[in-house]
Amino acid sequence: MLADFFGEIATQVTTGILGQASLGRILQVGASIIGRDCMVSIKAGIVGGTGYTGVELLRLLAQHPMVELSCITSRSESGLPVCDIFPSLRGAVDLSFVDPAHARLNECDVVFFATPNGVAMQQAPALLAAGVRVIDLAADFRLKDVAVWQHWYGMQHAAPEWLEHAVYGLPELNRQQIAGAQLVANPGCYPTAVLLGFAPLLNARSRKEIAVDNFIADAKSGVSGAGRKPERHVLFAEAGDNFMAYGVAGHRHQAEISQMMHDLAGEDFGLVFCPHLAPMIRGIYATLYARIQPGGNKTNWQELYENYYCDTSFVDVLPGGSYPETRSVRGSNCCRISVHQPQKGDMLVVLTVIDNLVKGAAGQAVQNMNLMFALPEDSGLGQLPLAP
Repeated sequence: MLADFFGEIATQVTTGILGQASLGRILQVGASIIGRDCMVSIKAGIVGGTGYTGVELLRLLAQHPMVELSCITSRSESGLPVCDIFPSLRGAVDLSFVDPAHARLNECDVVFFATPNGVAMQQAPALLAAGVRVIDLAADFRLKDVAVWQHWYGMQHAAPEWLEHAVYGLPELNRQQIAGAQLVANPGCYPTAVLLGFAPLLNARSRKEIAVDNFIADAKSGVSGAGRKPERHVLFAEAGDNFMAYGVAGHRHQAEISQMMHDLAGEDFGLVFCPHLAPMIRGIYATLYARIQPGGNKTNWQELYENYYCDTSFVDVLPGGSYPETRSVRGSNCCRISVHQPQKGDMLVVLTVIDNLVKGAAGQAVQNMNLMFALPEDSGLGQLPLAP
C-alpha cells in the first residue's frame, strides 16, 4: 500500500502534474498513514472481568483503535469464552477467561484491576516491579493515609509503600500527574460526580467567594453501583419503585472526596455527604450545595464553570437554567453540569450527572490509560449516550 502510494507521488512529480502545495498535503497524509501502520498496539489485561465494570472495560477496550486485549482473568469462569457470559460482546471479544495464576499479566503494557477492594494491593506490586502500568478501579490506592484507608476498608493494607506513588485518576484535575504515572487509582463514581461539581469553587480564584465550612453533597446512584454480586437491597423487587438513603453516618467515599477537596482548597472545610440508592440501573445524580460569602454574588458562576472546563473533552457545562438528566449521559464518558443560584440568595446549587459505570469507572480508566500512553485523551471514548 505504501509503496504504491509513494510510487504514484514520484510519477506525478516527475511529469509535473503535482504542484508543491499538493505535494505538501499528500506527504502530510502519507506521514499519517505511516504512523498508523507502524504504531504498536497497547497490550491490555483485565483482572476480574466478570463484574459490571469489567464488562464495561471489555466493551470500551474492544473498540479502542490502539488496544489489543491480551487476557481477562476470572477464577470462577476460567476457560469459558467471554461471550458466553456477556453475549453483548459476541463478535467483538474472542478471548476466554483465564485463571489469574496462568495469566501472563507481566507481558502486558497495562493491567486494569476491576476487582473487589483488597485484591489489587496484593497483586499490583509484582506487576509494577516488572514495569507494567496499573490502573486500579477499586479503592486500594485512592487514599494517601494508610490509617484512614484501614479504618474505612477494615483490613490491613498489603502495599502501603505504593500509596504515596499512586496518582488519583481524575483527569480533569490531575492530567499532568496521570501522564507520568505508573500506578493510577481510578476514582469512585460518587467522588467523580461530586469533585467535578465542586472543583471550580475550590480553585484559587473562587474559594474566597465560597464558605469552606458548608459544603453539602446529596448524591443518588443506580443499582449497578453496588456491583454484580447478589444482595437483597439491589434485587428488582427491593430496589424497583423505591428510593432510600444510606451511609449517612459515614460512607467510605467521603474520605476520598475530602482528601481531594483538601488538596484543591489547600485548607480544611466542612462536608456533609449523603448517598442514596435510586430505582435505575445506571447513573449518578449529585445535587451539590455551597454557601456564597458576602460579596461573592458579584461572581458570574456560569462563566466560572465554563472557563474552568473549556479545555476538557468530557465535561459539558450546560447553559444557564438547564437541568441535566442521567439518561443524557447513559453509556458515555460524559459528565454534564449545571449551575444555579436560587432567588439570588447566598446558596449555590450545582447539579452533575455521570454514568457510574463509564465516567464513574471503566470509561475514566480508559481515559487515564490514554494519558499514560500519550494518546489523544478521547481515544476509544467517542460513544454517544444511549436514548431512550
